[in-house]
Amino acid sequence: MTLICGIDEAGRGPVIGPLVTCGVVVDEEGEKELTALGVTDSKLILPKKREKLMEQIIKIAKAYEVVILSPKDIDAALADPGTNLNWLEADTTAQIINKLKPERAIVDCPSNNIEAYTTYLRKKLNVDCELVVEHKADLNHISAAAGSIIAKVTRDREIQKIKEEIGQEIGSGYPADPITKAFLKDNYNKYPDIFRKSWQTYKNVVAKKQQKGLGDF
Repeated sequence: MTLICGIDEAGRGPVIGPLVTCGVVVDEEGEKELTALGVTDSKLILPKKREKLMEQIIKIAKAYEVVILSPKDIDAALADPGTNLNWLEADTTAQIINKLKPERAIVDCPSNNIEAYTTYLRKKLNVDCELVVEHKADLNHISAAAGSIIAKVTRDREIQKIKEEIGQEIGSGYPADPITKAFLKDNYNKYPDIFRKSWQTYKNVVAKKQQKGLGDF
């Protein structure tokens, strides 16, 4: 039986909260079990169902690994001119593959340039495994779909923790969300740990506030 690791992330675009990447290792039998459960791309599954599926995936998986990158981790990486969000994601993916040591790794590719992404990722691996890098891997491969579900549930839980800690509604954390927009505008300097300060959305709010401040003189 081949050990297959599907890898996907949740929370790449938000201005609030972490980026979560998950790798799930299953064999061919495990893939059949996941298919029977109705595992698919997490975006197509309602939150309560995702929670339930996550528990079942963990029971079926041979192994799994979750990496949570905080806003501070993301900002620190992006402050380096030699990297970007795609490379950061590839570094995290390599970390997961190196730990889980599958025979085949199926990766949902965040970059438009699959070839360049695959080349970069392979250089970071210290295990010899077949590498399948695709767009929409979470839709086309059951193991990557399993990874997407655990990543999404984990991120949702992290967002819930933030809401409980600060006692306010923050929305989904995505820049287009009106609740997130309003929260960011009013609280950009009150809760520094939850915002990705390298995001243009955050920078725009700060710049606007500074301009307003100058206008007061």
